[in-house]
Formats: sequence, structure tokens, C-alpha cells
Amino acid sequence: MTNAFLLLVEALGYFGLMAVLFALRGRIGLGVFMTALAGMHFLETYLASVFYVAAPLGILSPGSTVLFSGKLVMLLLLYMKEDAATVRQPIYGLLVGNLLTLGLVGVLRFHSVEPLPGGAMPDMSFIDDMGWLMAWGTALLFIDAILIILLYEALGRVLRTNLFLRIFVSVAIILTFDQIGFFTVLHLLTDAPWSAFFGGWAGKMAAALVYSMLTLAYLRWFERGELPVPRGVSDVFEALTYRERYNALVEHAGRDALTGLMHRGRFNELGAQAVATSQATGRPLTLLIIDVDHFKSINDHHGHAEGDRVLQTIAATLVNQVGPKDTVFRIGGEEFAVLCPYPHALGRLLGETIRQVICLDDGSAPRCTVSVGVATTGPSVQSLEELFALADRRLYMAKDGGRNRVVGEGPAEGWTGSTAISF
Repeated sequence: MTNAFLLLVEALGYFGLMAVLFALRGRIGLGVFMTALAGMHFLETYLASVFYVAAPLGILSPGSTVLFSGKLVMLLLLYMKEDAATVRQPIYGLLVGNLLTLGLVGVLRFHSVEPLPGGAMPDMSFIDDMGWLMAWGTALLFIDAILIILLYEALGRVLRTNLFLRIFVSVAIILTFDQIGFFTVLHLLTDAPWSAFFGGWAGKMAAALVYSMLTLAYLRWFERGELPVPRGVSDVFEALTYRERYNALVEHAGRDALTGLMHRGRFNELGAQAVATSQATGRPLTLLIIDVDHFKSINDHHGHAEGDRVLQTIAATLVNQVGPKDTVFRIGGEEFAVLCPYPHALGRLLGETIRQVICLDDGSAPRCTVSVGVATTGPSVQSLEELFALADRRLYMAKDGGRNRVVGEGPAEGWTGSTAISF
């Protein structure tokens, strides 16, 4: 029981220290947390290869049971509160670092080594064994970290309301996979007994239970904000494997050449995702459709070059007026859209602010105004098509009502007029 108690103390100490560093990431940066996470990599690999203790569950190593299991849970926690692009940094760093270690060890063999006064010489066989074990362990960690995140997201669809079970099942399955992969190589290199395999697996299952409970307690007591809505497994895999470089090219290709705003295709894609998130979380999503009044007359009287300048100016105005979580699109010739995570009243206020800023006479010609239609998700608006159709109807009500105005309600909804004075 002494060994079991010490293992529990080690697990609590490991999680406690790493949780403190993670909780302070806003003040001291994530680098401290990541460096501490990687700093024990050699120790956990060394202990997993030579240091075993007897416990009620069998023969096991604190290196695997406490340190490696804890590190995997920390990577999952990092993903849960940050994102896939962040969590891959320590994973890739460890993989590259171990490959570099193997390369340097190969070069070191060409040195003529001088013995120390006591006759001590480097044990290159030990370095070889540890180097290959660390490389194999890191390769497994690379796979484990990706799989646990994908599994966590996949389980989110069926265990969304049971966060503890979602974490525990993910951790337990991946630790089982890791135990099989790591111990097989360890047995070949060090002739470790198979009794240690079963004891180590049982220890990792106990660690999965303890760490899952600690993670849930940490999230509820020390972290603010809700966890992100479960995402598609393919999206997470792309982010973990540097697919955002490709996505950045797609993002650039999905922008309007004149204004730099995202075009209608991206509106359809991102808008559908935003509506789905709104429906899943119960949070409002408001759509503003903004149309330049009498734009054809601007082209006819001032030329298309001046019309292009007006569109560019309006696009820049929209970007400057919206919040950091809002998304602006050019969805037609002189028609723009803004998606914002606001309730309806705030969405109408944003539309009115945009209208007033654009119609200000700054002395430049031509002067222009805009009409705005506003709609928000709700029980009767549950798809992007319904949201767009409602906002589009209100846009045309604004135009029919004299233009240069914002409409966020219809006659059947108690509409009493526009929110702006027509000019």
C-alpha cells in the first residue's frame, strides 16, 4: 500500500503543478507550461524502461503510470481550452528534438573520447537504448495525442452532456493503445516481463480515472468560459497536421478581389457553420444585409472606377465598425453581409451605427447611403437559408420605405417603421 500511496501523491503533485502553470498561462505564457511538460520526457522514458514497483494492481512504472499518463491528459486539457494548432507545438517539438538527439548521438561516435581521471567512459549502449526508446515513445506520443483529440471530439457527439465520461473513455482507450505499442518495443530491447505489461496497463487505467476526475474538477473550479462545441473530426485532424497552411490558401482564394472581403461562397460555408453553432449552444446569431442605395447612379454619373472606390470605402468601414468576432462578406455587386454573435437588439444597433457612419458627408463625392435588413436566429429561423431570406425581406422593406434606413421587424411582427430617417 505504500507504493500505491506514493503513486497517488506523485500523480496529485504532477497534476497540481502542471495545472497551476496552465492556469497562469495568461500571465506567464504557455511556453512555461510546455517547457515543463517536455522537461520530464527523458525521466519518464528512463523510468518506464528500468524503474518498476509492486502495487496492488501489479508491477508498474511511475514513468508510464504517473508521468506519461499525466502528460497525455495535459495535452488533452491544452486542446480543450486552447486549440489544435496550439497543442501540436509541444508534440512536434518533442518529435523533432528526439530525432535531433539520435542524429547527434550518431555524430558523437566519431569523437575520440578521453577517459575522466577516475576512468569513467560514456556508456554509448545506454545512450543507444534510451535514444531509440525516446524516439519510439515520442512517435507513439505523436500518434496518441492526435488520436485522443480525435476520439474526444468523436465522443462529443454521444457524450456531450457527460464531460467526465468523455475524458475518461478517451484517455483510457489511448493509454491502452500506448501500453501495447511501447511495451512491445520495451520487451524486445530490455526483456521486460509480461507481468509488467498487465500491471502497467492496470496502473494506467487507474491513472486515467484519477486524472479524469482531477481534470473535471480543474475545469469546473478554475477555468472560466465554456468548452467549445464539438467539431468535426476532419477539421481537428487538419489543424493538427498543419493543414491550415492549405486552408490559408483557400481562405485567400475565397476573397473578393476588389474589397478583400470574403465572397458569397465563404458566406454560405461559414454562415451555415455559425447557424449550426447557434442552434447547438442556444446563443443568438444576427445577420445584417447591407445594400448601397442607388449604386447604379453612382456608376452612371461618376464612372465605374469611382463606384469601385465607393465599394472599397464601404468595405473598409464595415471592417472598422464590427467587432472582432463578427464576419464581413461581399455577397453581391453592391451588397454586403455581416454575421455577428449578438442578440437582435444589438444587431439592429450595429446596423444603425453602420448606416450613420456611411451616410456622413465627409466632403468627398459621391455621397452614398445604405439600407440594412436585420434578422436573428430563433425557434422559427433555424437555417442559414431561413436567416438570409428573412434579412433579405427586411432589406427590401427598407428600400421600399425610402432607403437609408435599418429594418429589423416586419408588419406581422409589430413593425412600426424604420430606425432611421430617410433622405
